[in-house]
Amino acid sequence: MSRTVSEVAALTGVTVRTLHHYDEIGLVSPEERTEAGYRLYGDQDLARLHDALFWRSLGFPLEEVRALLDDPDRDALEAMAAHRERLLAELGEVGARLAALDAAIARASAGRPWTDDDLTALFDGFDPAVYEAEVEERWGDTEAYAESRRRTSRYGRAEWEAVKREQEEVTVRLAELCAGGVAAEAPEARSAAEAHRAHIERWFYDCTPEIHLGLGEMYVADPRFTAFYDDRVPGLAAWVRDAIRALHTERPRRL
Repeated sequence: MSRTVSEVAALTGVTVRTLHHYDEIGLVSPEERTEAGYRLYGDQDLARLHDALFWRSLGFPLEEVRALLDDPDRDALEAMAAHRERLLAELGEVGARLAALDAAIARASAGRPWTDDDLTALFDGFDPAVYEAEVEERWGDTEAYAESRRRTSRYGRAEWEAVKREQEEVTVRLAELCAGGVAAEAPEARSAAEAHRAHIERWFYDCTPEIHLGLGEMYVADPRFTAFYDDRVPGLAAWVRDAIRALHTERPRRL
């Protein structure tokens, strides 16, 4: 049985425009055409479309979906595991970047509003406004984003100075341990990693083990954050990531 593109759109909930795009990029290209050149979808085409929609529902990029469908020998479980790691890393980015965004948009409940210049000076030249659009697009509808916005909207000069002071204490401790040759799996390294997590949770949002692990991965994956740590001590970003991993393999994860 063959179906037109409009019938397939009604059947699957996918727009006609999306089906045309899938055809153009070779993701789902119906083999049949009418004499007038209109697309006709057979049973195999529909089966491939349903498979594509499944992978897309998990957040896989279109290119990876096509690769999975075109290679029947590809290990689907391995692909899902790798994609899960990517999602964890992306989730972790919300921590540092939400803090940066909140610094840019925070307004004290009393006193003059803080400007971007004020906060850039406080955080040693790091301009949080650079990340504003990216954070809004990627995490604007998350609970962590809402909670961080709610808390920091009440912060004034004293609170932001406390955030900065505590952040520096946490970072200095991590750097000292790394520079001193302490293994990332050592108890004191795990303790420092817990202090890092607690700092985020105290000032911004509930930093679950999953988010914390994602932050650690982001420190290595994103050159901007790698530089923040490695400018202190070469290799510190990877050491912090490993200390965070060690922390959360030593105890059950808190959901």
